[in-house]
Amino acid sequence: MNLLKAGKELTPRQIVQELDQYIIGQDKAKKAVAIALRNRWRRQHVEGDIKDDIMPNNIILIGPTGVGKTEIARRLSGLAHAPFIKVEASKFTEVGYVGRDVESMVRDLASIAVNMVRTERMKEVEEQAGIMANERVLDILLPPSPVKPGEDEETSLSNTREKFREMLENGTLEDRVIEVNISDSGNVASMQIFGPAGMEEMGMDIKEMLGNVFPKKKKNKKVTVKEARELFKIEEAAKMIDMEAIKKEAIRRVEQSGIVFLDEIDKIAKNSDGGGKGQDVSREGVQRDILPIVEGSNVQTKYGVVKTDHVLFIAAGAFHMTKPSDLIPELQGRFPIRQELSSLTQEDFIKILKNPKNALLKQYKALLETEGIEITFEDDAVDEIALLATKANERMENIGARRLHTILSTLLEDILFNVPDEMNENITITQKMVQDKLNNIIQDKDLSKYIL
Repeated sequence: MNLLKAGKELTPRQIVQELDQYIIGQDKAKKAVAIALRNRWRRQHVEGDIKDDIMPNNIILIGPTGVGKTEIARRLSGLAHAPFIKVEASKFTEVGYVGRDVESMVRDLASIAVNMVRTERMKEVEEQAGIMANERVLDILLPPSPVKPGEDEETSLSNTREKFREMLENGTLEDRVIEVNISDSGNVASMQIFGPAGMEEMGMDIKEMLGNVFPKKKKNKKVTVKEARELFKIEEAAKMIDMEAIKKEAIRRVEQSGIVFLDEIDKIAKNSDGGGKGQDVSREGVQRDILPIVEGSNVQTKYGVVKTDHVLFIAAGAFHMTKPSDLIPELQGRFPIRQELSSLTQEDFIKILKNPKNALLKQYKALLETEGIEITFEDDAVDEIALLATKANERMENIGARRLHTILSTLLEDILFNVPDEMNENITITQKMVQDKLNNIIQDKDLSKYIL
């Protein structure tokens, strides 16, 4: 049984099992993340005042590029069952400079939570909205006609309407084109406002305010019955949900179970060997701005005030040019759990090529199957690809599993180009083919810098 589809809260062991399907190795990092996720659920079930005193144990994932840090974030978003956002620390600027301020991550998280709750509520009323949408389609297909004197309206239209309803439910009318009158959501021009922190919110508020002042325009549009039903279903569902209740629930979820994945945190660390001028000053300013958010503060969003005391922060960085100790001490203290991800070995590369659900070899097989061609990789060929990736990482920059992308792209370049014009039969990749194609490139250090 797929626990994700069942919508159940996963235990730490089950979380690791889900991550194992996509990420090879890094067991300690998976374990730390799994415990942190489960602790969110545990805290919400604690009774008494101590519940408010249980703070999340924020995590820093440290490791070279291409070992799975960002992939853990991608897969967590599907496991969390909670508002989740992944942001790049390097995109933020210090307060007072042009750019995104750090509070925008909380505002974006609130927007994600509102969309999440709205989708859930609309799903709850989907059946009723579908019935009402069908009635609106029937009104267009069979407009009410004037009742003749002495004739009952229900008697005159019910039989015909029932026939149309039956045809509608059977799908007979799906491709018929009808003209519908729907709200034009783009009648108020959007505005871009630049200014101090939080001013991007102002642009959206002005747009909403003007949308309420001016009457909503309607526009006629010709669509099929199938498309009309979906448009009407969305409109009817929107009428049935309470947006104020949705906003309150969204803010509650952000405060109680929100998760922020702060990637590339090493890019805002001040290089201890590089002095304290120029860019380092701005980097330290971003750290100081992030600190109150991680510690716990009130952030104003267009949905209301969000308290970040219990939001879980997971940071990640390669720390090639810097080290975690280069972060300001206060920020280091707010990330008590540090997990170092190990570099990938040749055996890891073999598993990465074969085992995950989205393994690279499976991806190329799926691509060529669309051309009616089956490609297979012999075990010796896979071993050779992994060996060459390991050698390339040792001789040049270590980019981890990303090296497999460049090697496979180079190996299969001619095949992907010639299919289906010149090649239309099944292909088997052997160890000799891999060696003939890639060995010279690996040996030539200058050439491999540009190709691999």
